[in-house]
Amino acid sequence: MGTAGQAAQFDLAEPEFAAIAAGLPEADALRLRRACEFSLPVYADKLLGTGEPVMGHALGVTATLASLRLDVETRIASILFAMPQYLPEGQDKLAADFGPSVAALVAGISKLNQLRMLTRALAGQETGEARSSQAEVLRKMLLAMVEDIRVVLVRLSSRTQTLRFLSRSPDALRRSYAQETLDIFAPLANRLGIWQLKWEMEDYAFRYIEPELYKKIASMLDEKRDEREGFIAQALSALAAELRAAGIAAEVQGRPKHIYSIYNKMRGKSLDFSELYDVRALRVLVDSVKDCYTALGIVHNLWTPIPKEFDDYISRPKGNDYRSLHTAVVGPDGRSLEVQIRTHEMHRHAELGVAAHWRYKEAGAGRPAARPDPFDEKIAWLRQVLAWRDDVTGSSDWVEQARHTALDDTVYVLTPQGKVLDLPQGSTPVDFAYHLHTDLGHHCRGAKVDGVMVPLNYKLSNGQRVEIVSAKTGGPSRDWMNPTLAFLHSSRARNKVRQWFNNQALAETAAQGRAIVERELQRGGKTGANLDQLAQKIGYARSEDMFAAAGREEVGTKKLQNALRGKVASEPGPETFLPGKSKADANGSGILVVGMDKLLTQLAKCCRPAPPDPIAGFVTRGRGVSIHRRSCRDLQRLAELQPERMIVAEWGQQKVGVFSVDIMVQANDRQGLLRDISEVLSREKINVTGVNTQSKQHMAFMSFTVEISNLDQLQQTLAQIREVQGVLTASRR
Repeated sequence: MGTAGQAAQFDLAEPEFAAIAAGLPEADALRLRRACEFSLPVYADKLLGTGEPVMGHALGVTATLASLRLDVETRIASILFAMPQYLPEGQDKLAADFGPSVAALVAGISKLNQLRMLTRALAGQETGEARSSQAEVLRKMLLAMVEDIRVVLVRLSSRTQTLRFLSRSPDALRRSYAQETLDIFAPLANRLGIWQLKWEMEDYAFRYIEPELYKKIASMLDEKRDEREGFIAQALSALAAELRAAGIAAEVQGRPKHIYSIYNKMRGKSLDFSELYDVRALRVLVDSVKDCYTALGIVHNLWTPIPKEFDDYISRPKGNDYRSLHTAVVGPDGRSLEVQIRTHEMHRHAELGVAAHWRYKEAGAGRPAARPDPFDEKIAWLRQVLAWRDDVTGSSDWVEQARHTALDDTVYVLTPQGKVLDLPQGSTPVDFAYHLHTDLGHHCRGAKVDGVMVPLNYKLSNGQRVEIVSAKTGGPSRDWMNPTLAFLHSSRARNKVRQWFNNQALAETAAQGRAIVERELQRGGKTGANLDQLAQKIGYARSEDMFAAAGREEVGTKKLQNALRGKVASEPGPETFLPGKSKADANGSGILVVGMDKLLTQLAKCCRPAPPDPIAGFVTRGRGVSIHRRSCRDLQRLAELQPERMIVAEWGQQKVGVFSVDIMVQANDRQGLLRDISEVLSREKINVTGVNTQSKQHMAFMSFTVEISNLDQLQQTLAQIREVQGVLTASRR
């Protein structure tokens, strides 16, 4: 398959077809043969950018997938991978001839191939933290852009096939693909546990980037790969026989260590080649911890242990809770051999656990592993899906799992310069702008997505390129804070916008306060007074704090004049006022409005505060002070718009009767549900003043307005409602 001519002369009866159809039932093999026959005339003598014939590449990829025992749909998609580029009718033709599942896989492969420009750009960047971070985001993006994990397996197999072909290509081309492989594809194969492809990709990449060093390590091994594999097979057979004779149920695995991993270990631990004892390795999986130590004794009895090369990570686990026994011995023919012994449960934790062993290894020897990332859990899930391929009964069950592996809580988008950003799913161009820079978010006025103008509340999708149109002046719109308009999705962007408006309100209040202070300075003939000293006399650390307090009318003209004359202010400041002495409480309202006397107060209906809720007041026009919970969203909006009308309030000491609160209940709808909840309220002696119920799709949504004397009574009532059959949630609004 080395040339275009050879690809065009492909004979379906040749052994190549037997390799790509290995393990398939006859009916599936016929489907695969039909895909090959369909592809031959389309691909003809066409070549890829590397110079490899398209048909030759397709067959190589499919043979790799066959060795991984992938299903027929995946193999057909790998044969048809380039069809969207050459067929005018594209997806419709593939769906009609080979089914929608195959067409969807081909579309996913094409989508991933479009990332080539991004990964190629990464290879040209300088090494360092920024490059490592961008490589990590690109790996996540590659997984996030597919809904079917089989697409990723095709992409990894395709890169492996490309590296095989590049062995006869110019060094510059090989180095580019090799570096990209080490940055993106080999770590991805490692995390997914696809060891065959990981090892092969890493060895090819290392050979192309460091050819002399590769040859040196290869010569140090002093044996061909076939010889090493024969040695491993001999040692595996001997150990398995000894374990069986001892009555231990064990699974023994073996592999020769590949050249790139040998290089990494020599570099990471500053070891000479002669100090490496795990160039050849066996792994023993047993049922219990007791069997681990019994197996260790058998290994040391069978072969001579190497001193100081034993590690007990079962009694002393590693930082990521990795557990295993490691020992090195002088094996058959006097060559060193590493043996790892662990239980099946320990192995599952090491390979599939949330704190998976790959992250510990990627951190490097002697360095702590990175902090746990929620993305790790998704990687672990994908590894489990791949591992189940050998366990589920029938390939259709596994295929169904593979189709639903989309990682959809993050969206990956591009800056105009090609940098990838990860944002929460549902993010908009405004979220994107604030992620890049706060000022860019404040000045955002429009956005282009893939070159087309879009609304600012447009929902971004994976792989889109976003460009922000900004103004030189101005700030965010108040509409952005309206949740129904959906301009902002990320909490980071919402906090930035809220902070901007708070700062604007504070600046406006401070400006008003400065004008008040300057007017009093002019009246007193003290225009040259030191403002910071004046602020300290009144009880504020800085003049800016004094201006803000004056703007909020917390500092009156009398207090300013007394401070200017050098007198100590007689009235207490807002921080020193004793609310227990307010006359407001004596009027029977039960609410202390700090610093005010005999004010009319009313409880806000939007949040219905009740003791001991933290409360605050808002001075209304003509209706006195409206008392809200401090967490009330309406109060927070009022505070942003008119902070000068906010006022401190607290509950008084006397009993204040009953308070109205709203209770929200969500439950599975059934006959008698309202009656059962009403019985709870009656039993708890709760007076109900309003009821509203709705039923949608067998779910009941209920709202009760009730009167309570304190929150303890409310919490006890809610607990009783949650015990009612069918109730899912019961909470105060």
